[in-house]
Amino acid sequence: MVSFRAGTSAILATTLLATLSSLSSTASAFYIPGLSPTVFHNGDRVPLFVNKIFSEKSPLPFAYADLPFVCEPPKDAKRAWLNLGEVLRGDRILTSDYELVVGKDIKCQTLCVKSVSAEDAALAASYIANDYNVEWIVDNLPGATKYNLGDGQAHQQRRYRAGFPLGKVKWSKSNIHNHVTIRILYHNQPGQTGGKLIVGFEVNPYSIDQGDSCPEDPLKVGAFKVVSDKEVEIQYTYSVQWIEDKEVTWDNRWNLYLVKTGTEVHWYSIVNSIVIMLFLTGVVAIIILKTLKKDIAIYNEEEMKDDQDDGSGWKLVQGDVFRTPQYSSILCAILGTGVQIIVMAISTIPFAGYYSARLYKVFKGTSWTKNAIVTATLVPGFLMTLVFLLNMFVWSKNSSNAIPFGTFFALVVMWFGISLPLSLVGAFFGQRKAVIEHPGRTNQIPRQIPEPLWYMKPRITVALGGLLPFAVIFIELFYILKSVWEGQYYYMFGFLSLVFAILLVTCVEISIIVVYFQLCSEDYNWWWQSFFASSFSSFYIFLYSMVFFTKQLSIDHFVPGLIYFTNTVMICIIYGLLTGTTGFISSYWFIRRIYSAVKID
Repeated sequence: MVSFRAGTSAILATTLLATLSSLSSTASAFYIPGLSPTVFHNGDRVPLFVNKIFSEKSPLPFAYADLPFVCEPPKDAKRAWLNLGEVLRGDRILTSDYELVVGKDIKCQTLCVKSVSAEDAALAASYIANDYNVEWIVDNLPGATKYNLGDGQAHQQRRYRAGFPLGKVKWSKSNIHNHVTIRILYHNQPGQTGGKLIVGFEVNPYSIDQGDSCPEDPLKVGAFKVVSDKEVEIQYTYSVQWIEDKEVTWDNRWNLYLVKTGTEVHWYSIVNSIVIMLFLTGVVAIIILKTLKKDIAIYNEEEMKDDQDDGSGWKLVQGDVFRTPQYSSILCAILGTGVQIIVMAISTIPFAGYYSARLYKVFKGTSWTKNAIVTATLVPGFLMTLVFLLNMFVWSKNSSNAIPFGTFFALVVMWFGISLPLSLVGAFFGQRKAVIEHPGRTNQIPRQIPEPLWYMKPRITVALGGLLPFAVIFIELFYILKSVWEGQYYYMFGFLSLVFAILLVTCVEISIIVVYFQLCSEDYNWWWQSFFASSFSSFYIFLYSMVFFTKQLSIDHFVPGLIYFTNTVMICIIYGLLTGTTGFISSYWFIRRIYSAVKID
């Protein structure tokens, strides 16, 4: 089960070095379950790992073992080996003193008695007030609280919510959960005597003022353990229950964590996207099959010279349409990075340098090495700078989500040691290829561009063009944002793949339409226009994220808000590069095709 439930630093660095992250080794994090089950037998010890605390109200997680008001980890505690993705999402997995022995129930066991200072007690109270949850792990499963879905007892379905509350606010007081009842659900393995597979890990937390004793039934304790701004002594206890579950198997144990939102909404999203795509397909078909065919015939046939004045204006700019645009080096770098993003799922980083070098050669560039370095550093360097600056704020909060110095250094080494050399390799082969030939010659003197109608001005066409790609994805975008920022698991990858394919087709078509009408207005500055026509939908995604922030989230502090919007900006940049490059490549192909069909003296 792969999920979008990621920490903010993971979002930051994944957008930077997504292909490089796959080089890291896989560890035993719960969100990437093992490929084969672990069989336990009676008497086997099962390790319970503590990880972190997290909240939907804040994107700042904190390592559980570092909290000053909980039991200290054992002296021989071992940290789990984490891969790059786990480190970036804020995981800090450590063994604990909780004793779990297969088949052995524990009614009440004291873990420790912790003396908490007034400052640390106030910190605990603030975490509780901000609805922080605790994340523990057993057999790659996150500890969960159980709830039921459905109306009526006969129709209720058991579901899990990952994590359990650190405490609760009752009567305006923060009560810390200092007792937990751990329920390990197991399924007997078929064909093996005594073999058990863990299929559930439930944690029921309680806040109890125990005094010096450990209550066997926490529900009968009427007093709660309050933490405020005063010194307090907290006794941490736990109970363990081993329960056989005949309904859930190891293969479907993750289904209980998935919130099924219903496929009707997703099908509505698909239908909405297809309607938009079909509309644009019709427009492109009319342009190609009717308008262009007629225009080319009029332009080429000598006997129809009298009708040439009625033709479209796109033919009049044939001597300027391939003129090198302003800031061509930056355009090459941006498009090279965009190509990398598009094809990185099936290829590698050299594509960035290769495509950028070939386009740079079209623009008569003189230094392919300089262009390759700009391609490899422009966008990643900007994003890495944002990561570093944001990380300074996260470090100031002592969050486990802060990228450690060693990990940050590893990212820089991979950037300069892998990404940059591969870009240079791709650029080397790209500059060795023949220059892409354009139909016709570019005029020595640029043609004067007439004043366009108000609705054909670049700002208007770009703004309108970006609306349609956004309309294709905005429904699915809502569920993606919920999975990223509200800790829900996203598993509708079939719908997402289909929407993504429709999005790419929409970007192709809207860019062709915008560029065609721009050329008909005798404006030959189409290079940047073709890129922005589809990439401008990233601006609408940012606006939508602002609405999501105000309507769905409860973030009310500066640093968490800064994390949200910085991540959103970076995601929008990556999305804009992908969609803009798709639109540019399709428009470039379209223009070369239509002008190659015109007879040029």
